[in-house]
Amino acid sequence: MKIVVLDGYTENPGDLSWEGLEKFGELKVYDRTSYVDAPIIAERIGDADIVVINKTPITKATIDACPNMKAIAVLATGYNVVDYNYAKEKGIPVLNVPTYGTQIVGQYAVGLLMEICSHYGHHDQTVKEGKWAHNTDWCYWDYPMIELYGKTAGIIGLGRIGQATAKILNAMDMKVIAYDAYPSESGKQLAEYVDLDTLFAQSDVIFLHCPLFPETEGIINKENIAKMKDGVIIINNSRGQLVVEEDLKDALNSGKVYAAGLDVVSTEPIKEDNPLLQAKNCIITPHISWAAQAARQRIMDITVDNIQAFVDGKPVNVVNK
Repeated sequence: MKIVVLDGYTENPGDLSWEGLEKFGELKVYDRTSYVDAPIIAERIGDADIVVINKTPITKATIDACPNMKAIAVLATGYNVVDYNYAKEKGIPVLNVPTYGTQIVGQYAVGLLMEICSHYGHHDQTVKEGKWAHNTDWCYWDYPMIELYGKTAGIIGLGRIGQATAKILNAMDMKVIAYDAYPSESGKQLAEYVDLDTLFAQSDVIFLHCPLFPETEGIINKENIAKMKDGVIIINNSRGQLVVEEDLKDALNSGKVYAAGLDVVSTEPIKEDNPLLQAKNCIITPHISWAAQAARQRIMDITVDNIQAFVDGKPVNVVNK
């Protein structure tokens, strides 16, 4: 059996091992492959039986060009880079990693909020530049300090990651409300379910933890921002396409939205003309919520398990059944 990994570097920049995949047969690992639909993708797949990807797109054209392809394993939860419906037509299961970074992504979301509230990085930098040593007063702050106690956090998408975030927010004595298309008993223990307009109207902070579907794409837009409190904070480390970026930029620059903490944008890597680069009070990090070594090791382990189950004829974590 031949396995090819098309973009392995972000999963394993050298601190993990591919030996779990080597046991299945001939393994070829590429650190990077084009993130656009290009002939090189099919060329590198060649006659491989199993294709392992993270963000390299697998389109209908690529599937047709690689008739020996038998399975596609995604080193992530999201699988929108794969034409999974066409893969289903061709009898090719698409295998994902449904949960691996629940805790770290929830932690990161709250970390973005904490940075907005206290600007740790900024104040650390000013101290090292000498501002404190030469300050008239015994302390200073360059941004308003925000206390979260008693404020309302609204979570859009109360699945595993949303619930992990809710647990932290509850520990901080925030009121937590949530909108989810599929309320759960575990969610009810952590948040009050409300409709979307109520969440927009009542939340001091809004967290996006929902998947990217047609009904959630662009959910943060000028119409919905108008329903929010003045000075709301928005946190998104789910998918960049959940936000209409021009609308969020305008809301940040007008002050309607006080600040945003983002770990994702609509096109990644970010383009130099992304409107959010011109927005006030907007923290942007390079899609690293998931990247703790422990979480990446879980991705590796689950991917190996996914391929083993496929080889055994009992595939699991199939997103296109």
